[in-house]
Amino acid sequence: IKKNPTDMKMAMWVGLAVGGSFLVSFNWWENYFRNISENSSSAFLKELCIDMRRSQNILHILSSLLRIMVTACVLGAYVPLSKMHWDIVTTIPSFETRVIVITVGVQLISSALCHWFALAACKMHALRQCFILPLYLASLAVMALLNGAANFTHYCNVAVDGRNQSLTGSVFPQLPLIFFFPVGSSVSWWLGLVLATIHLWYLSLYRIQRTQELLARRLYEGGFIEQSLLLNTRFDVQKTVRPLDPVKLFLCATMWHETSDEMMNLIISFFRLDKFSPRKEGETSDITFEGHIYFDDAFRNVPGSRGRHVNEFAETLVEIIREVYRKQQQIPDQKLVRTPYGGRVVVTMPHGNILVVHFKDKELIRHKKRWSQVMYMYYLLGWKVAAKYYNRLGEREDEAELKREFENNTYLLALDGDTDFQPAAVMLLVDRLKVYPRVGAACGRIHPTGSGPMVWYQKFEYAVSHWLQKTAEHVFGCVLCSPGCFSLYRAAAIMDDNVMKTYTIKSTKAYHYIQYDQGEDRWLCTLMLKQGWRVEFNAASDAYTKAPQEFKEFYNQRRRWGPSSMASIADLLGSSTEITSRNPSMSKLFMLYQLISLASSILAPSTVVLMIAGQAFLQFVFYLSGGLTLMFNIDPNVALVLSVIPPAIFLGISFKIKSDTQIHIAAVMSILYAVLMMIVAFNIIGTMVREQTIVSPSSLFVIIIAMMYLVTAILHPQEVSLVVHGFLYIICIPSAYLLLSIYSMVNMNNVSWGTRETAPAAPGPGAAKPIAAAPQSTCACLVHYQANCCMSVQDEEQFFKDLIVKYLEPLLENKEKQKIMSGKLRSLRNKVTFFYFLCNAFWLVATFTLQLIASSVFIQLPKIDMHLHFTGEYLHIDPLGFMFTLTFSFLVLMQFIAMLYHRIYTLIHFAAFLNTESMSEKQNHQEVTGILMLVLLL
Repeated sequence: IKKNPTDMKMAMWVGLAVGGSFLVSFNWWENYFRNISENSSSAFLKELCIDMRRSQNILHILSSLLRIMVTACVLGAYVPLSKMHWDIVTTIPSFETRVIVITVGVQLISSALCHWFALAACKMHALRQCFILPLYLASLAVMALLNGAANFTHYCNVAVDGRNQSLTGSVFPQLPLIFFFPVGSSVSWWLGLVLATIHLWYLSLYRIQRTQELLARRLYEGGFIEQSLLLNTRFDVQKTVRPLDPVKLFLCATMWHETSDEMMNLIISFFRLDKFSPRKEGETSDITFEGHIYFDDAFRNVPGSRGRHVNEFAETLVEIIREVYRKQQQIPDQKLVRTPYGGRVVVTMPHGNILVVHFKDKELIRHKKRWSQVMYMYYLLGWKVAAKYYNRLGEREDEAELKREFENNTYLLALDGDTDFQPAAVMLLVDRLKVYPRVGAACGRIHPTGSGPMVWYQKFEYAVSHWLQKTAEHVFGCVLCSPGCFSLYRAAAIMDDNVMKTYTIKSTKAYHYIQYDQGEDRWLCTLMLKQGWRVEFNAASDAYTKAPQEFKEFYNQRRRWGPSSMASIADLLGSSTEITSRNPSMSKLFMLYQLISLASSILAPSTVVLMIAGQAFLQFVFYLSGGLTLMFNIDPNVALVLSVIPPAIFLGISFKIKSDTQIHIAAVMSILYAVLMMIVAFNIIGTMVREQTIVSPSSLFVIIIAMMYLVTAILHPQEVSLVVHGFLYIICIPSAYLLLSIYSMVNMNNVSWGTRETAPAAPGPGAAKPIAAAPQSTCACLVHYQANCCMSVQDEEQFFKDLIVKYLEPLLENKEKQKIMSGKLRSLRNKVTFFYFLCNAFWLVATFTLQLIASSVFIQLPKIDMHLHFTGEYLHIDPLGFMFTLTFSFLVLMQFIAMLYHRIYTLIHFAAFLNTESMSEKQNHQEVTGILMLVLLL
């Protein structure tokens, strides 16, 4: 410009370069403006920043549209102003078009991947080594390559031969002017970038860091990806986004007739958490907890003694607490408190946290699990938290903010009496509720424990259920059931309208006993979902619970679970319009997914019958040449009739015989069906080998499903050994999906618990003698200790009296009402059973009819050999079976995709947890981390 001031074209280009550089740098002004406005004393700037944050999405949409318009206008103006013809734009050669498309595609994909991996590194708390440093080095490498390519290309000829050397002998006479100027500018620019983002080295993140709280803008610049990520990161995430509020955690376990080993697992888990999160006087911790155990039916009458004494189960529990305590230090004198519901023992654990055991007398208060849950919900949330709230109300003026803080930062961890867990599992669930305010409940991965074939079957069943079904619910919508053996609930969700109050409804109708009392955990989650709360699943949070080891106990447990689950899902589907409008996590497509899943569950018995008949194989897959047809060369129609006879006879006699007899018959039939399934499975494999083809609908499905299960197991390295139980799971399909369905439907009117009703509480080896016989026992009788007990606080005692009168009065046995309700339950059983098996009958009849006219109505598929060559033959598949197979295959594929997505984010969360936990916990997880990282690399 200095040499030729009249060269307006050069001046324009220089102006555009300077202006463009300024505008590109100004692209990330929001982050700096937000920091300035929040630290400014100007009310105008603060209000402007708040308004911008509220309208951020609209601003980004408008700015994106404006960019598109500006780009189109610049292109439209540049061509005529440069006196070019539009052919230069519209007639680009195909080779150049392909190069441009590939280059742009690579740039778009690489920028998107870089953006995602950079955010993943931040969320894993690898901010410095995997985010800041790589982006600095990437910018430096790009500038070095750019400068080297730009300068060396111009002098390429001169570098090869020295014919253009100047008189002074220099090969590059213009090197100082052309090379050092851009290099110096690049270094200055890079140093400016480093200085502008130096604050990132001191950035503190939450364990789970949400993207919208990490970045000032959700958009990123693909052409300047490194600068976009560095300059778009907030200055102080924890301080400016959401303050860290302390969490109050109540651990609530319900007990009844657990064995001493099961009690021991729970008490040890409490003491582990006490060591992990000690309570120190005068110090504020991020999380404080109290343990509460609610012991149902803990008292008994003793002949020749006045009053009621605690029974042998309660004595065993107190002795176990003393035994566990003595392993660390001598147990001090404990408080014994008489209460309107019976009594309680207050234990101060070695590290300062409180463990309270509430012994319930069924003559004073209503017993059973749901009413124990009502009791601790109202006591802990309606009394203890409310009392703390009113104590602090005088210290703060904002009553609504104080109430919100207490409700959102108070959690209940629901436990069963046999649950075994580690502190890390609890903290992983707490993370979910702390980060996402609309999450009302979160559950972990439940592992059944025990030994024997029944437990082996349940281990694989639990694994598949968590690997695929719960992850699919979590990803596509939200989890429908958070199991009560290990679930974390937010106080605000429980105290919401129509949740806790509705949960106290006494069963007065027949279906109440099925949905409310038999499936209380699922019903509580259903109430939360209707109020718009979300329920999540965390696969890294492991808990262990005792599984039924006997066939009878297993059948009785599933007799409760099956009908209650269907009732709750039907309740959700009946309110789908209201739920989808109120709950953003539950879309209409997700409700359709649940409808298809419910239909599959209802049609499970008839599908198993078709499988046995040779029409299907392996979970609802139609196979026209297997089963009885394949083994005995029976006509398919005759095979179908023969396969219907045994379950039909079992269904008919189940209405007349006792439940114990039904279970004995089901056990015998399960063995016979298992043998038949083994023969069918081996025949299917033999058929594929004999016909030298795997490209048939059934063969492909079997192979694909098996590969999906295998890959899924590999992606769960701690549980990959469970694959060995898969074969047992397959041969038990008739028992689980046919016989168990019949037993559950026929015995729906039986609303007894069915488990632990006669289990002894024999002390384990080495356990001390029962407390009642110990001369210095902590509690021999919780009624006659007026001289040594600590009376309850007057107000708290009155609270329990009022609570019992309003919600928890013992249910008096009324023979007349019981007889009427028994009749209503039988009537409901008959109606539901009729509809359930009528649907299965329709399915069988439809399949049978299509089979009769198979010669005229079928889908023809080409048969392909092992080398993927057409053999000239065709496979004839009935359309109904083919569509059912296709639908089920699609569902399994969607679950598999959801599992992959869920595993990635579980790994991110678990890695973040390992990077923020204590050194002792890190040592416990070193082996797991190595396995997970190996899987990630693979």
